[in-house]
Amino acid sequence: MSKIFGYGEDAFTLWALKKHTSNILEHFQDKTKPSDCLTFYRPSFGRQSKESSSVFGEFDAILVSLENVYLIESKWDNLAVFRNGEITIRREQEIRHQIFSWYLTHWNKRYSNDWGSFVKEYQDDFQKKFDGKIIARSGKLLATNLEFILNEILEKCKRVSPDNIKNVLLFFYNAEKSKPPRIGKGFTLIPIDYGKEILGNFVTLYP
Repeated sequence: MSKIFGYGEDAFTLWALKKHTSNILEHFQDKTKPSDCLTFYRPSFGRQSKESSSVFGEFDAILVSLENVYLIESKWDNLAVFRNGEITIRREQEIRHQIFSWYLTHWNKRYSNDWGSFVKEYQDDFQKKFDGKIIARSGKLLATNLEFILNEILEKCKRVSPDNIKNVLLFFYNAEKSKPPRIGKGFTLIPIDYGKEILGNFVTLYP
């Protein structure tokens, strides 16, 4: 295959997952080898997240190790606007992480191929917790995608609890021009310097 270059936030995310997964694992003292991890790149759970709907947006990535589940958002220094050196996580991003964490801690493989039973058991709890949002309906694409991802995560990471679900913000920066910002509670910022690995303004995605 010919060489592939990428530009922008999405490309940096894929580049980091291919070449810098160890940075994420080491930050959390996770002893899993990068080659033993499972990665979902830009998994989508619906683009338009409305209060009364079941959709809740897209992660930039989900990284699953033998020890932890990392729910990942990404920002880079060329696009993000920082006030007083601090980056703010938007409310819809916080909700996305809360909703997926809820699914992950309530899901059990016994519901596989029977999403309807999962909905019946938990729909009231879900609506109360998330102020009117509804759980994904049985037979819909969202439910199918969720079931697949949840089962794959539980297959890789044998123990899942609120303690080992990590909310992560990857911040891509060029150390010669910028520096990582601070971040509020609830998320862990992991800075990744791309300055020495770009050609022009592009990162190499392959080989």
